[in-house]
Amino acid sequence: MTKNNKKNNMTGVLDAEGFENLGLSKTVLKGVLDAGFRMPTPIQEQAIPAILQERDVIAQAQTGTGKTAAFTLPILEMLHHNQSIEALIITPTRELTMQVSDEIYKLGRPKNIKTVCVYGGQSIKRQCELLAKNPQIMVATPGRLLDHLKSGRLDNFTPRFVVLDESDEMLDMGFLDDIEEIFNYLPNNIQVLLFSATMPEAIKKLAQRILHNPIHIKITPTANMTNLDVTQYYCVIGEGERQEALMRILDTENIYKSIIFTRTKKEADGLYNFLEARGYKAGTLHGDMEQRDRRAAILDFKKCHYKILVATDVASRGLDISDVSHVFNYHIPTNSEVYVHRIGRTGRAGKKGKAITFVTPLEFKDLKKIQEDVGSKLEIYEIPHMPQSPKTFVNKVLQTKIHNSALEILESLKEYLDSTQIILKLLSMQMEGQSIGLSKEDIEKMHRDITKQGKESREEKEGKKRKKRKKRGKGEKEGREGKEEPRGKKPREEKNSQERRQKSANSQTKKAK
Repeated sequence: MTKNNKKNNMTGVLDAEGFENLGLSKTVLKGVLDAGFRMPTPIQEQAIPAILQERDVIAQAQTGTGKTAAFTLPILEMLHHNQSIEALIITPTRELTMQVSDEIYKLGRPKNIKTVCVYGGQSIKRQCELLAKNPQIMVATPGRLLDHLKSGRLDNFTPRFVVLDESDEMLDMGFLDDIEEIFNYLPNNIQVLLFSATMPEAIKKLAQRILHNPIHIKITPTANMTNLDVTQYYCVIGEGERQEALMRILDTENIYKSIIFTRTKKEADGLYNFLEARGYKAGTLHGDMEQRDRRAAILDFKKCHYKILVATDVASRGLDISDVSHVFNYHIPTNSEVYVHRIGRTGRAGKKGKAITFVTPLEFKDLKKIQEDVGSKLEIYEIPHMPQSPKTFVNKVLQTKIHNSALEILESLKEYLDSTQIILKLLSMQMEGQSIGLSKEDIEKMHRDITKQGKESREEKEGKKRKKRKKRGKGEKEGREGKEEPRGKKPREEKNSQERRQKSANSQTKKAK
């Protein structure tokens, strides 16, 4: 859903036309306009009519495409305003629960909709007090919701609509068993809406069990789907150079707040400890943290108590921080949807942002695929050189593991240089800051040159071997011929030959007589 610029009331009807064509009433449309929105996004155009037809829906679209409004608006349209919870929305994190609740409140204000948030870390007594006020919509995390259901604190809990928001993230956080158990407490005649950025096999199997004859909606990435306020870069590094490259960039970039995305919780903790040990003020955010610790980490980051947040994709869902200047992809994202979600954390509220992705030469295909999907060409980021002490460098060399391809390159280099020259030249490259941050063209050219030189060298070696074999064969032949020419018959052989000739002559004389 795209936000509307400030306009006068005369353009209000025109702005609402896109949503009015989807079958929404004037009361709901007023909430859309009051929230400052105009034309529907693709996911809203397809999902809203399907939901209004009371069909189960499986909707796949990336984060930031307006999924919340896609299920909220038709639900608002169909509420009966009973004195009970009619809609249940399940989200993976507390942060996302509060964000969804806020958006429902804004869109549902003209209909006087009451919502309640249910999540861990909040007083159960307080939640029971809010539930007693008869809200129409509940937004909950799986764990706390299941706790309320098992304890019997939710009387006559018969929602008509159930939404699973960010289903893939609930899978990653291990909530799928809880989801299936929650459905054991729900009535059979409910309308189920499943929304997800990706569609892993486990989510497909869950959908088969809990949805009935669903409509499938998939919004594929389109060109220029990324924020134009975000300048996107990639830098080429070796697999073991991520930490060094990151420190160089952190020391030279003008960073206000930055989020570093990692693949796993373990990697997030490891990188956080690495940065802290080297004097960088940092925080971490991932699914294994206690709710109060996650809340404190986000609050401290918002208040700028530290400027570096190391986070996983799961934990960052629902983050609403408008002043992040930099986003780092510590590894290249697994797909374009994840990439767009990550870099969408910067360049917000009209501010400019930078997104920097670390890429190894083996990942160029993945990088090309992301660029094609999102319709953006990433610029090469040259990692700045930072001098280091000889002792630090020696320790780094001693700790470096030998790469599988190093031996092949070494053998190619040894055909032109001795070992000492190779070492001195590589050290010189390191001192000149050429060890990491090479451009794609540099890497590819180096690989082509080495491959070409290796091929030429092999061909040259084979040629020399063939010449040697040919020369050796010719020499042996000439030697044999040279020895045979002066060689005559031995004396014994000559005598025997004369005797045979004499006997033959005597025999012929006798016959003649």
